[in-house]
Amino acid sequence: MILDNPQKIVAMVRMSIRSLLLHKLRSFLTILGLVFGVSSVIVMLAIAEGAGLEAQRQIEALGIRNIIVRSEKPTDNALVTVDNQVLEYGITYEDMKRIRDTLEDVEHIAPLREFRYEARYRDRKLESRLVGIRPGYKEANGLRMAFGRFINHADVESKANVCVLGSEVAQRLFRFDSPLGKTVQVAGQYMFRVVGVTREKMSSAGVGSSLAAQDYNRDVYIPLSTDRSRIGPVLMRFKQSSVTVEKLDLSQLTVRVKQPSDVKKTAKAIKGLLASTHIQEDYKITIPLDLLNQAKATQRIFNFVLGGIAAISLLVGGIGIMNIMLATVSERTSEIGIRRALGATKNDITLQFLVETSVLSLAGALVGAAVGLLVPPLITILSGRETVITIWGPIVAVLVALSVGLVFGLYPARRAATLDPIEALRRL
Repeated sequence: MILDNPQKIVAMVRMSIRSLLLHKLRSFLTILGLVFGVSSVIVMLAIAEGAGLEAQRQIEALGIRNIIVRSEKPTDNALVTVDNQVLEYGITYEDMKRIRDTLEDVEHIAPLREFRYEARYRDRKLESRLVGIRPGYKEANGLRMAFGRFINHADVESKANVCVLGSEVAQRLFRFDSPLGKTVQVAGQYMFRVVGVTREKMSSAGVGSSLAAQDYNRDVYIPLSTDRSRIGPVLMRFKQSSVTVEKLDLSQLTVRVKQPSDVKKTAKAIKGLLASTHIQEDYKITIPLDLLNQAKATQRIFNFVLGGIAAISLLVGGIGIMNIMLATVSERTSEIGIRRALGATKNDITLQFLVETSVLSLAGALVGAAVGLLVPPLITILSGRETVITIWGPIVAVLVALSVGLVFGLYPARRAATLDPIEALRRL
């Protein structure tokens, strides 16, 4: 067996390299298909992995032990015009108390109330989000302070007229001035003294049917007790000749349970409690743990699809190798005849051409892997989008490239081995 003779295999590899180097340009053009195929597989999988991990981190930031209950305006209710009627909907303080007192698995509840208002300082203004919160909101959402302080328990107890600005609000309203101690006007009537500014934070993408995208940099945070006493639950919105009167206690409840295994049954219990007191379904319940599992499943499908698309380039590269090797067989017909006349077997000829195909495939796979490993960091630098190169990505791409090369090189090798020695010698 030839595989028992390592020296013969080494000699074949050297002969293959010399043969390929005789036609450097042709060999280079032959491996280009595999170079593009391998590099595209690695790059596309790195982009998909980065996008998937970013989405998963945003969902994980919501907390795998959390259940998010958001108020939602009923779609089948017409807006109320000027009279004494009020459109009342959403989560109430009574709902929060009932959940806290009834469900033993609940560890903590974080309420908030939010509205879109214009923030103003002197002649500068910016459309922002006024958010009434409690001190735990900062840790729950991963906010960090640029300077100053966040809302504390003393602010909540005293219903203080203080606020914390998001980074963009502070930059747009105060530019190069320090906002600490200055007063910001919200909605044209509410005045709040600035006690802190948060650092810039990447906006969260909308996930789930009940969670919209949030731009934390445009937020103005005030104590929830201040929101309740100064703004109150009833809001009047003026639109041309009509007035909309709405009552909304809370925009969202973030319910944290003791164990991740308790999340689903607690969410079901919350839904039952709310259904017993709400005539209409004016709320939405989102479970980040379910969203995380869905995101992981979607990412696996996404990786498979992108990998399949990129693998087409490998097939094109394999066809190129077959084409070139068939041309090589035609060029070296006389050489094959001489080797057969000197005693070379069909297996020797087959192995020789397979070795040449393997060298071409390996060269293309290694160059493609090098390109594929260099491109994702450049994409991250130029676009700011995260890319993640996994260990298995380059390994699988290289192994598939070698397999494709061998499969497509098998036919030319067998064709060379089955040439009639006498007919081949006539080409001399």
